[in-house]
Amino acid sequence: MAVSETQLMLSVGLIEKDMNGDTLWVWCYPSVSTELREVLLRKCCLTSDSAVLHAFVFGQYCRTWYYVSTVDVQEPTVLKKVTHFSIVITAKDFNPEKYAAFSRVLCRMYIKHGNPVKMMEGYIAVLTKGICQSDENGSFLIKDYDVRKAYLAGSIKDVVSQFGMETIILYTALMLKKRIVIYHPRVEALLEFTRALPALTWHRKDWSILHPYVHLEDRELENLRMCTGYVAGFVDPEVTNRSDLFEVFVNLPDSEITISQHAKEAMAMGKLHKEIGHFIVQSAEDNDRTDVQVIKDISMKTKEILSNLVSLAKEGEDAKLTLEALKQRHFPPATENFLFHLAAAEQLLKI
Repeated sequence: MAVSETQLMLSVGLIEKDMNGDTLWVWCYPSVSTELREVLLRKCCLTSDSAVLHAFVFGQYCRTWYYVSTVDVQEPTVLKKVTHFSIVITAKDFNPEKYAAFSRVLCRMYIKHGNPVKMMEGYIAVLTKGICQSDENGSFLIKDYDVRKAYLAGSIKDVVSQFGMETIILYTALMLKKRIVIYHPRVEALLEFTRALPALTWHRKDWSILHPYVHLEDRELENLRMCTGYVAGFVDPEVTNRSDLFEVFVNLPDSEITISQHAKEAMAMGKLHKEIGHFIVQSAEDNDRTDVQVIKDISMKTKEILSNLVSLAKEGEDAKLTLEALKQRHFPPATENFLFHLAAAEQLLKI
């Protein structure tokens, strides 16, 4: 396991802010492209004028996950001219807890030695042995961090507690692979909320749709537009006016979900949605059920819908569903519409 797990890491980098207030990318191993460096400098919070420090943020850009831990340097330290620094790890996998733990160890090493070489040694140790041990800086063991735990770390119960029956809008948008944009001025709130959403479509186990921390910047938006469906988080309130970026917009501080005008037809709600919505709310509001059980409940419901869809498709040519075959079943319009778009999302539709 250690071998395949360790091959997921791509690089480790260091960004420093000095006494003059200048923020510089000072070191990395083995390498990071110029384009990705620009993105990471923007994410690390040391380049912004705000006094707010984000201890840990994560996200993805061009299919590379990044994890950034930022430290306020306190006296006494060997880092004489540095006021703050960020350790940046890039990787192929989504696992915030794993990389937060590893970067904490690397941060302690850098504070103690003030030398990136020590960090590189720690990084190589994890890369080759899956473990980084040091008495004074703590140890890190890669096999302690199962990816399933990362997938289950978000809370669906919290999502339902905030949005109630409107959670069905999020479920439908995810099932149909629509573009969901979430706004909150605090990045920590965005990271917590967005990471939970892919669990609503557990059958796909696809966290690559997650872009939890995006800036309204051309390159980042271009990267986003290349995805068919996504869950994207923004801290800039200006995103409210960017209906070109979403079918569903979530204003997190105000607990409001809006379906954009151009998506109204595909997202039309009917009796089936109401049933599913009630089911999700009932499961999530049961105090005896854990988040994992709620995800299981929703997943069973989803499997039921999908197996019905597959059985309808089997009646068609090449086990694909046609609109004609769907119309013959005389479903209510909203159900027919949903099943048609769902068949397209699940690649069961005959074009």
